[in-house]
Amino acid sequence: QVQLVESGGGLVQPGGSLRLSCAASGFTFSNYVMSWYRQASGKERELLATISSLGLSTNYADSVKGRFTISRDNNKNTVYLQMNNLKPEDTAVYYCKVLKGRVDYWGQGTQVTVSS
Repeated sequence: QVQLVESGGGLVQPGGSLRLSCAASGFTFSNYVMSWYRQASGKERELLATISSLGLSTNYADSVKGRFTISRDNNKNTVYLQMNNLKPEDTAVYYCKVLKGRVDYWGQGTQVTVSS
């Protein structure tokens, strides 16, 4: 079965950096587009970044463009989100997602809190 496990969240000061990881299993990772989302308290889930199956193409939301970088290692079945110059408004639960068939599969999320 598809499993996605995020890690790397935590408490960071404004201007700091974090790298999130999402370890995938239960499907042929290198065949699928992967995405990162976040959901802040009281807000809708927001698409942040996507990466093509071989990592040749990426797309970003305007809110994170130039600060966040999505990447993947198909040998490790892992997708990453490097987050730099973090702001308090980046505080949220961060999720990775894969669309396989017609079903969206989500991880359990990892909390990122940006505060001084």
